[in-house]
Amino acid sequence: MSEHTSTPSTPSPTRVSARLAAIAESATLAVDAKAKALKAAGRPVIGFGAGEPDFPTPQYIVDAAVAAAQDPVNHRYSPAKGLPVLREAIAAKTLRDSGYEISPDQVLVTNGGKQAVYQAFAAIIDPGDEVLLPAPYWTTYPEAIALAGGRAVEVVAGSDQDYLVTVEQLEAARTSRTKALLFCSPSNPTGAVYSAEQTAAIGRWAHEHGVWVITDEIYEHLVYDDAVFTPVLRAVPELADTTIVLNGVAKTYAMTGWRVGWMVGPSDVIKAATNLQSHLTSNVANVSQRAALAAVSGDLSAVATMREAFDERRRTMVSMLREIEGIEVPTPRGAFYAYPNVEGVLGRTIRGRTPQTSAELAALILEEAEVAVVPGEAFGPSGYLRLSYALGTDDMVEGIRRIQELLA
Repeated sequence: MSEHTSTPSTPSPTRVSARLAAIAESATLAVDAKAKALKAAGRPVIGFGAGEPDFPTPQYIVDAAVAAAQDPVNHRYSPAKGLPVLREAIAAKTLRDSGYEISPDQVLVTNGGKQAVYQAFAAIIDPGDEVLLPAPYWTTYPEAIALAGGRAVEVVAGSDQDYLVTVEQLEAARTSRTKALLFCSPSNPTGAVYSAEQTAAIGRWAHEHGVWVITDEIYEHLVYDDAVFTPVLRAVPELADTTIVLNGVAKTYAMTGWRVGWMVGPSDVIKAATNLQSHLTSNVANVSQRAALAAVSGDLSAVATMREAFDERRRTMVSMLREIEGIEVPTPRGAFYAYPNVEGVLGRTIRGRTPQTSAELAALILEEAEVAVVPGEAFGPSGYLRLSYALGTDDMVEGIRRIQELLA
């Protein structure tokens, strides 16, 4: 062997860092992408995967963005924390919609709600810290917790509990390493909504034990029947120094593609997250910020129209799903998702195949019925499916009809 060659004594390092290699792809986006790819290839696929309103962004918001694009002041960098006028408007919107006061200095404008989620955990979680994560949960939460060096501790509430965890369950999961609780109401993926009494009880428990609350309130305006959205900080004001509120314009104003979210929290946490964002992305696009300004400064008539349509679809979807033997569907009271329990279907032979998990059932539904749904494994335990009713009524009805036919 030449003196210039040698055999390495240890394996070559991987090309991708262990931290990023451990991140799972967003299951909801993956399902949506697969459905769109099949549709583009000529397959008549109907997708229930994406949590995205099918309505256009209201025209007055678009008009504000067009005007902003023509103003040279928006062609330059702006503060990483967000346009001062937008942060002031978010503070005013918080008082109007949530019933408590915050300072504009407590607001950090982010590139969509996901950046707010990531930065919230990055700001308060150290390696080894535990975060209580009620399950089913949105697929991004555990990945953001892991990226911060924390450990997600699942607290499971099944369909028999209407997907609502109890204080007793949280207390049983709490340890000396518990740093925070992720609280999401109305919930993605289940559509569950905690009552004012349940929210207050959980908030008081967190305050008593010094547990931070990261509360995702992006579906605040999408509630149905007698459900009422209850902001944690209105229910338990004494939590203000240990709570981070996550929100954005995506769901309320059909602005998923504009990428504007925000986080609200104690000044030291917001300063730390702002420092991170100054290196990570700097400011959110100014045109999008101006559009968000028009949105949060305006009235809620646009969301009222969407909510009425979502409510009608919700009732139709739940009714049709309940016609399928073996499927149990708790009534979703918020957001725009149904989360049926399909354990009664698993183990049944369907067109020569016998799915044992909800992931296998979702694959079967896509291949045999050409309908894309997200399996429960993306959100925690197997045995469930998530279907969004934020799509046209005709497609929704046809998609569920195909599932009925397949599982009959």
